[in-house]
Amino acid sequence: MPLHPALARAVAAALSGDEALERSDRLHFTDAGHGWDRFGLHPDYVALGNAVAGPLYDHWFRVRSEGHEHIPTTGAAVLAGNHSGTLPLDGAMVWMDVVRHTEPPRVPRPVADYFVSTLPFLSTLFARCGVVGGSRGNARALLDAGELLLIFPEGVPGIGKRFSERYQLQNWRVGHVELAIRHGAPVIPFGLVGAEEQMPQIARIPSPVGALPYIPIPATLLPLPVRYHLAYGEPIHFDATPDQADDPVVVREGARRVRDAVARLLVRGLSRREGIFT
Repeated sequence: MPLHPALARAVAAALSGDEALERSDRLHFTDAGHGWDRFGLHPDYVALGNAVAGPLYDHWFRVRSEGHEHIPTTGAAVLAGNHSGTLPLDGAMVWMDVVRHTEPPRVPRPVADYFVSTLPFLSTLFARCGVVGGSRGNARALLDAGELLLIFPEGVPGIGKRFSERYQLQNWRVGHVELAIRHGAPVIPFGLVGAEEQMPQIARIPSPVGALPYIPIPATLLPLPVRYHLAYGEPIHFDATPDQADDPVVVREGARRVRDAVARLLVRGLSRREGIFT
């Protein structure tokens, strides 16, 4: 069973002192009546996630980020960017970056692929930190509540791309734009450089566990200590009415705009970095 919130809070304090707790205590949090919000999030788990993943963020991937001013301080919005790395550590680092660098602090709500919610134990821990299952109903409820969604439109094919395909955006799903138009929310594009090289995948085998799409065979046992370079772009607003969220032409054009913005951020990030580890 996951830790009780009080114990999660104590562990967070022991690992990181008061910093993570101070930020988590200022999060917007609506108790659904049983100690968690309606999707299972609790601020003390956000503090614990911040404390546990902090060494990866600070010392392993040494994340450098910019453009935080483009993330709205309040209200519904969608963060959308590239996905990569064999293991979805990029999602954890983006989550960390937003929690640490927004004021007042905001928790992005990562929208996970269907199989994540079936993972024993981990699915509950992820939910406590803000992860939600990738249903349209979940996403709509969160946007209605003025939350910040974190979506990777490439999905699992993004983290599963071959090393030769790094920084080549895969099939770009359009659901994030349909949601944004329907709820009048902006999309904030982001580009993450570095994760594409963290764990080159040399093969994959069919998963014997139905919850997993496949088992990757990486070239390294652990992710390499590459440096992450993360940049957020200007919010993209859609000049469309909510009923146009059902128009496939409008939605596809909006998704193209987001994809192009992410691609530009990647090109800029790649041109600026001096090496994979710097």
